[in-house]
Amino acid sequence: MSTPYQEALGATLIDRTIREKIVLVAVALPDQTDERVDQSLDELELLVDTAGADVVGRVVQRRDAPDHTWYIGKGKVDELKELCLAVDADTVVFDNELAPAQQFNLEKVLGRTAIDRTAVILDIFGQNAHTLEGKAQVELALLRYRLPRLRRGKGAKLAQQRGGVGARFGGGETKIEVDRRRIMRRITKLESDLKDLAATRDLQRKSRRRSGLASVAIVGYTNAGKSTLLNRLTDAGVLSEDRLFATLDPTTRRLALPGGEPVLLTDTVGFVRSLPHGLVEAFKGTLEVAAIADYLVHVVDAGAVDPEGQIAAVREVLAEIDADHVPELIVFNKSDLAPDDAAQLVVDHPGSVAVSAVTGDGIDDFLRTLADRLRALTNVVELLIPYDRGDVIASVHREGEVVSTTEAEKGLTVRARLSDASAGRLAEFVVAEAG
Repeated sequence: MSTPYQEALGATLIDRTIREKIVLVAVALPDQTDERVDQSLDELELLVDTAGADVVGRVVQRRDAPDHTWYIGKGKVDELKELCLAVDADTVVFDNELAPAQQFNLEKVLGRTAIDRTAVILDIFGQNAHTLEGKAQVELALLRYRLPRLRRGKGAKLAQQRGGVGARFGGGETKIEVDRRRIMRRITKLESDLKDLAATRDLQRKSRRRSGLASVAIVGYTNAGKSTLLNRLTDAGVLSEDRLFATLDPTTRRLALPGGEPVLLTDTVGFVRSLPHGLVEAFKGTLEVAAIADYLVHVVDAGAVDPEGQIAAVREVLAEIDADHVPELIVFNKSDLAPDDAAQLVVDHPGSVAVSAVTGDGIDDFLRTLADRLRALTNVVELLIPYDRGDVIASVHREGEVVSTTEAEKGLTVRARLSDASAGRLAEFVVAEAG
């Protein structure tokens, strides 16, 4: 018997021996340059490749505004149909977000599936979700995306009753028919399950906060090298592949900084331009690790075509999840592949560092910088600890950075940098706040 998650994604995934043929379509609006449109299409092609299909053609139309019926003009629709016939395309993927009615009208004229960037991203997330929470988050986003795309009429069916990119959560071999009421019930159940999972995760986070350890979240554009960096720093063993959205589930590891003070380092899902709002909503519980972190390590691919655009896209998502107030350290990764670009980016972004998570170049400088930034967030406090309280002395060394120790008559006077949580827990031993 299939699980609800399998039903949502379709019982059969793509046959990897027969890759679909895809034609990409983009509408260039007045505020978009040709270069910007080409870059976006290049990224969409990478997304399609990650989903398991091949791009065999591109169509771009410049318009003042999208056509309300087909998004592109009627003449361009006819041209697109001829191209699809010529290259034997299976599916048309729009870089722009299609309204359900536009999608239906295009499929009717073209005689083949028409989807948008959002559907491709959802498809990739569907392939990469492995944990219970990850699967629930993806399924919720998929169903929210599908709900307005149900066919009207008796026995309403999903928009795509076939396998393939952007449709593996539709029909497939089983021709699954999901009516609006069943989807709404399932959405309600998933939202309830995710609240329970979020409550459990919140308890875990509170436990970590009580430990007094600073929390650092690694954020960045997809495929920037976040998981590779986490593995380099902590031997976490997290899957790191040269593909988009290889990591969906957050991983937290303990890291000792150069001064000896430990921090909690968490990898997060990668961001992308035009990340579907439904995905941001569904993954909000997971992404909030960035909002409650003490510091963000913002990893950027130094060799990317448009690193500035990627930085802006990440910050846009951070703002959406209320994490734009958290201080960040920009880390330009892959300096081994693009040394000149990395050096120039560091000049353009004062305070940033360049590293290669693969070779380890620049890692020591990065750790020193991160340690200095975190220390700047802590207070130096003076504690008087009785000589027979070795457990307290050990806690200070474990949770903070000891600045100096002096023997006194009643105990050991210790000046140390401690987080507010640690200082609060050790309040009975605090005699002064040094700054």
